[in-house]
Amino acid sequence: MGIQFGSFNGICETAALVICPLVGTDQGVEPTCYSRNVDIGGTLIFQPSTSFVHIVAIIMTAIMIYHIRSKYTAVGRKEIVTFFWLYAIIELLALFLDSGIIPTANVTYPWFTAVYAGLVAAAYTCLLINGFVGFQFAEDGTPLSLWFLRISCLVIFGLQFFLAIATFKQIAGLNYTKPIALWIMYILWPLVCTVIYIVSQLVLVFRTLEDRWPIGDIIFGTAFFAVAQVLLFAFSVTICDAIKHYIDGLFFFTLCMLLSVMMVYKYWDSITKEDLEFSVGSKAAVWEVKDPLLAGPGASDYPEEDASNYPGGPASLVGGISGQQLYNPQGQKGGYRGYPPTDNRY
Repeated sequence: MGIQFGSFNGICETAALVICPLVGTDQGVEPTCYSRNVDIGGTLIFQPSTSFVHIVAIIMTAIMIYHIRSKYTAVGRKEIVTFFWLYAIIELLALFLDSGIIPTANVTYPWFTAVYAGLVAAAYTCLLINGFVGFQFAEDGTPLSLWFLRISCLVIFGLQFFLAIATFKQIAGLNYTKPIALWIMYILWPLVCTVIYIVSQLVLVFRTLEDRWPIGDIIFGTAFFAVAQVLLFAFSVTICDAIKHYIDGLFFFTLCMLLSVMMVYKYWDSITKEDLEFSVGSKAAVWEVKDPLLAGPGASDYPEEDASNYPGGPASLVGGISGQQLYNPQGQKGGYRGYPPTDNRY
């Protein structure tokens, strides 16, 4: 069965998604083929290979967040780091849901799944808004830009959370047998956000940047995203049968999505340049002394600046006349200008 609008039956029969045990029927929809379980200390761990990728994704996201936060003056730093924080939380929650640490029969599973669905929708919304940060409709890093991003993500999160939990619990006229609203927000909304983001970044590169190398990052990120969807929704069962149930399409989906997120970071890093004049780095800056007055005693790197244009004596700061000539009476017939004054001075 292929993908049908408003129905998770065909999708869940192919891929073991987090929401599949909660839609379709009162027992959910079971995938045709899924990864083997592992018994660790009497606890069954589902999707062990996918769980490993979730752990790797959390570590890699932490590294990317660290590098983003270290670029103190880069454009859109605070906005893009929000997306990576959301992705890290999604991966952490997916680790507990995919592995079965939170069992599907547990009463809290629908609530955690609703939170997961809300975070996914909010993350794609955050990516969509970040696609327009470079156009400077609102100056990045300002309260207007940040609060617009945060409120938008919060609204979408709340909407998706309500749709999910209402569908699972069959309230407000929603039903898990026909989860059309949930299908639109869970399947269609991420696709729309991704397409708009890709198009906006291509426009940004062609119109405002002289460098065309960031297009390569966009192409690779798009390719990883597309491959992830194809492997999950089209070839998951084929992969699972071919590898004897050791891994399935969900493993490659999670891996390719990690690579696509890494390309989002790589693209952002390639189009942002930090203003070194105002940046604060972890390493102390090495300053080259250009002023001979600040170079210290014995500095002879600038001999051309040490010589005075006045032929009568050494270098001076006062009109070419040294302090020795001004205050030392030796060799001068007319007295000197020291203190106390002498009689022959007048």
